[in-house]
Amino acid sequence: MSDNGTGPLLPLERLNRLENFGHSIHSPGYLYRPTQIEEIEELFAASRKQGVAVALRGSGRSYGDAALNSGGIVLNFQRMNRILEWNPETGIIKVEPGVTIEQLWKYTLEDGWWSPVVPGTMFPTLGGVLAANVHGKNNWRAGTLGEHVLEFEALLPNGKHVVCTPKKNKDLFYGIIGGMGMLGVFTSITLQMKKVYSGYLEVKAWVEPTLERMLAAINENKEEDYNVGWVDCTAFGKRLGRGQMHTARYLEPGEDPNPAQSLSVDAQVLPDTMFGIMPKSIVYQFLRLGMNNLGAWGGNLAKYILNRTLEQNKVDRWTFTEFSFLLDYVPNWERSYGNGGLIQYQSFLPKETAYDTYMQILRLSKRRGLPSYLGVLKRHRPDDFLLSHAVDGFSLALDYKVTRRNVARLRKLTADLNQIVLEGGGRFYFAKDSTLTPDVVQAYLGEETVSKLKKLKKKVDPQNVLQTDLYKRCFG
Repeated sequence: MSDNGTGPLLPLERLNRLENFGHSIHSPGYLYRPTQIEEIEELFAASRKQGVAVALRGSGRSYGDAALNSGGIVLNFQRMNRILEWNPETGIIKVEPGVTIEQLWKYTLEDGWWSPVVPGTMFPTLGGVLAANVHGKNNWRAGTLGEHVLEFEALLPNGKHVVCTPKKNKDLFYGIIGGMGMLGVFTSITLQMKKVYSGYLEVKAWVEPTLERMLAAINENKEEDYNVGWVDCTAFGKRLGRGQMHTARYLEPGEDPNPAQSLSVDAQVLPDTMFGIMPKSIVYQFLRLGMNNLGAWGGNLAKYILNRTLEQNKVDRWTFTEFSFLLDYVPNWERSYGNGGLIQYQSFLPKETAYDTYMQILRLSKRRGLPSYLGVLKRHRPDDFLLSHAVDGFSLALDYKVTRRNVARLRKLTADLNQIVLEGGGRFYFAKDSTLTPDVVQAYLGEETVSKLKKLKKKVDPQNVLQTDLYKRCFG
C-alpha cells in the first residue's frame, strides 16, 4: 500500500491460492503479512475507503473456511510472533497474536509452566485459537483457553484500540474471544499459565465395548485432569461406537524424581522417526492405502483388538507433548485422505441426549456408505462466551473423507446430521465447521445471541470490513 492507504489493495503479486487444514476447500486471497500494528491500522483504513473485505488468518489450521476470504484480503499474523513479557514467578505471559502453542510451551515449560488448555496440535497461533476459543481434552476441568485470558488488547475494524478483560469492555471480551475474527484483531494477549511439577502425565488406558459405556466412562472420570475417547465409527451392530478411553493427571510435587529433565524442551520434542527407523514425514503416504471404507474398518478393528489385548487398564507416564499433540505425531497426516481432503464434523450434545443422538449420527453415516474414519469423544462444560459451542455434555468429532464422487452425498449427509443435532439440543464449533447454513446457526445460537452479535458487529465494524467465507456463509 502507499499514499496513506489509498493505493491498490489487491495487487496481483499478493494473490495466493489458500486452503483449509483439511485441504477440502480452496479459495484465492490477497495475502498480507504484517509485522507491526501500524500496518494493520493502515490496511483497515484503506479497506474502509475502498470497500474491500479483510479476513484474519493465523496458521490456517481450521478444518473449515474460517480463515478464507474468496477474492478478498487475507491478513496473516504469523510474523507478529514476539513474546512481549514473561513472569516465571506468577506464570503470566503477554504475547503477540502470531505466537504459536509450540512457541508458548517451549518458552515457559523449563520454568515449570504449561498452557492451561491446548488443542490437539501445537502449530496454531494464539490469536487463532482464541478467535475459535479452543477446548482441549481437559475441557470439563479447565474450560476453554479464553477462560484463562487475563487481558487482551485489540484493534477494531473502525480504527479504535481497546483493552478488554472479563470486567472491562466485557461485551467485547466475551465477543472477540470465540468470535472467529468477525469483531476485531488481537494485538496482544495476556494469559495465565498453569504451574506444573513434571513434564509427565500419568495416563490410564482401557477399552469400552459400546458407545453407551464410552459415554459413561468419560462421565465417571471427568474429575481427572484430562479425559478423551477414541471411537470406532465403522463397527457393526451393538459394537458401533465402542472405543478406547484415556485419562491423565498432572504429577504432584515430588512424584517425578527428576523434574528438571522431564520439563526440558529436549525431553518433550516428538521423535521424527517411527521405531527409530522410518521417517515420519513419509508415513502419511502409506496411510493413504487404508483410507477407504474397508481399510478404515480393518484399521479400527485392529486398533480395538490391540488395545484390548495390550493396554487394558494400563497405566503409564507420557510427556505432555505425547499426550496433548497426537495430531502432530505423524506430519501431514491429513494428506493421507487424498486429493479431496477431509471435513471434520464436530457436534456438542447435552448429556441427556448425547447417546441417542450420536448413535443416530453413526448409524446414518454407515447406512449412507459414508462412515467416519476417526471419532474423538470429549466431556464439556458451559461457558459465558457469546458464540459458545459448549454444553454440559459431550462432543464427538468425526473425520469424513472427501472425494469427487462422494462430495454431493457428503453434503446431503451433513445437512441431515445438522438437523439431528438440532433435534438433540446440540451445538456446533465454527473452527471445525464447513457445513452450517444461516438457518442452522440461528437455530442453535438462538435469536437473542445472533441479534447481540449483529449489534456488536455494527458498533465496531459498521462498514463490514472483517469478513470471512465462514461469516458470509453462516451470517450473510
